[in-house]
Amino acid sequence: MKFRKLLIGLLIASGTVQAVEPLSPPGLLPIEVARPLLEQDPGVASARAGLEVARQQAGILERSPHEWNISGQLNQRHLYNADKTYSEWNANLQKGIRLPNKAAADRRIGKATVDESFAAYGAALIQSSRELIVLWVDWLAAERGHELAKSNLKSAQANLDAVEKRSRAGDASQLDVSLARAELADQRRLENDAKTQADATWSLLSTRFPGLERRGATLPEPLPIKEEASLWRQRVIGESHALQVMQARTRNAQAQADRARADKIPDPTLGVYSASENGHERVFGLTFSVPIPTGLRSANSAKALAAVEVSRQDEELAKRQLEAAIAGAVATARGSYESMQIAKEGAASMQENAKLMQRAYALGEAELQAMLISRRQANAAQSSALQAQVAALKAYYGLLADAQLIWGLDSD
Repeated sequence: MKFRKLLIGLLIASGTVQAVEPLSPPGLLPIEVARPLLEQDPGVASARAGLEVARQQAGILERSPHEWNISGQLNQRHLYNADKTYSEWNANLQKGIRLPNKAAADRRIGKATVDESFAAYGAALIQSSRELIVLWVDWLAAERGHELAKSNLKSAQANLDAVEKRSRAGDASQLDVSLARAELADQRRLENDAKTQADATWSLLSTRFPGLERRGATLPEPLPIKEEASLWRQRVIGESHALQVMQARTRNAQAQADRARADKIPDPTLGVYSASENGHERVFGLTFSVPIPTGLRSANSAKALAAVEVSRQDEELAKRQLEAAIAGAVATARGSYESMQIAKEGAASMQENAKLMQRAYALGEAELQAMLISRRQANAAQSSALQAQVAALKAYYGLLADAQLIWGLDSD
């Protein structure tokens, strides 16, 4: 949170804060809708339950592992020379004492365990949010694809009308009419496929995240990424729950090593006892015992210390992989946005060309094949532009999710 405030301050000074931290990114599910979906996700709920398990484990480590031990003995002593019998007994109460350095190490282990589980809960939220983003965008894209298919179907019908009009005027052959009808039939198939795809993506979204209502929504355009990649790198690394998990594991390993080193000195056992002997004697005393350590304790300590280095290297690897992923994500978001702009320009040009060819055909200035080819090219260009928009939107939203700039993810 401190870094977030610092970053916002720097961005305000440079006038770019609105692009880096949008209050409501275009077309994204509002927080009041998305947040309950994320919290109810089984993966997030499992991580949240795991956090409670970690807290209980930390509470267990706060307590001493040693319990009170009580023992007793009852017997009779018979003196044959005096022909006397005495009832005798003894009772012992003992408890192991956890040394202070071991207790401190146990507390650090408990704290690291809680920190890891809390970070894992945050990582589960991020993972769930990315899944929601992908499924949400896929559904919006499928709905947009269905709209384009319906528009293409109308264009194919208009082409057929133009061909039939020329046929009635004796200016087009029956073969041209058949070709136009075949084109219309193909567009009907494509429109049905697009409708099926929209229904399928909605089923996938609503099943994975139940509770959503199927309302009309427009596929938005992402915003351009204008900030330096270093700012995104600092933001994502500073807030990355996945990296925080690895850092907590390193702290846990270090605490485990401290515990193993402290355990080279065994915990002593102290106790009190009382006994009755010869029927009239009372004995009270203290007991003290401690195991004699062997090389096993030193070996366990060396093993735990080696595990610390493993955790440190795993943490460094995770950090490097995260840095590489951030650099790729920023580059992808920027490149996808540019590709989307190019694809949209190309689609607009091809659409205009198709309209001109249709008009030229109606006036008898173009052949049917030229008109159909121009329409197919326009349809293909629209499909490519849609795919480019979807890729750019997923890259943009994904970067915002990793940086925890949406849906209050930075508050967890």
